[in-house]
Amino acid sequence: MKKYTLSVLWIILTAHTVKSQTVNWSALNVKEKHILNANIGAEYGVVFGLGYGYQFNTKLFPIIAGTEFSIPSGHTLLDDFKAKAGVNIRWIKIKDIQFSTKVQGIFRRFENENAVIANFGLDMTGVIGYYRPKWFAGAEVGFDKAIVTHFQHSEKYKETYPDVKNGWYEPSTGGNFYYGLQGGYSFGNQEIYLRGGSIVSQDLRTKPLLPFYVQLGYNYKL
Repeated sequence: MKKYTLSVLWIILTAHTVKSQTVNWSALNVKEKHILNANIGAEYGVVFGLGYGYQFNTKLFPIIAGTEFSIPSGHTLLDDFKAKAGVNIRWIKIKDIQFSTKVQGIFRRFENENAVIANFGLDMTGVIGYYRPKWFAGAEVGFDKAIVTHFQHSEKYKETYPDVKNGWYEPSTGGNFYYGLQGGYSFGNQEIYLRGGSIVSQDLRTKPLLPFYVQLGYNYKL
């Protein structure tokens, strides 16, 4: 089915797991409300991202609400992009061991000569790590799910497949699991971090052409 083929192609190309703003919970001052983030990563190509987080004053469960925006490198700016919004919560702290989860809604757009494809999805990540004021290291696992997708096929594609229909399509078109490691160094109100890991589709068997992700990021807190 051609619509399904396009959908699978879009998931392979744009379900980027290079995404999550990473933070050192032990270096986060309660007076530092705003977290600005810039990052660059490699997954299905080079991806550039910007993010903003706001820290709420919650003593028991620290919460950071934020947004992220990323684009892959390419000739046409903003023909492909991803926007996300959600919350990052630190649930458990046992001495220097801490566990946090992040849940984000996603909107993605992908365009080629065959179609413009837009998607709403959900990304969920869990991180457990060892956090010190100057550095941290941890393991992460997550799931990136495409829930509902809109297809706008090109006239060229309709000439070849005249029965194809535009519009929203359900059920969900696919998802990826990802798992890896992260670590970083904090200095003053700044920190740098590195993430990397592996990607596999939700069937736990199929891997993309480039079955890994890498991200280098920078946080500025104020």
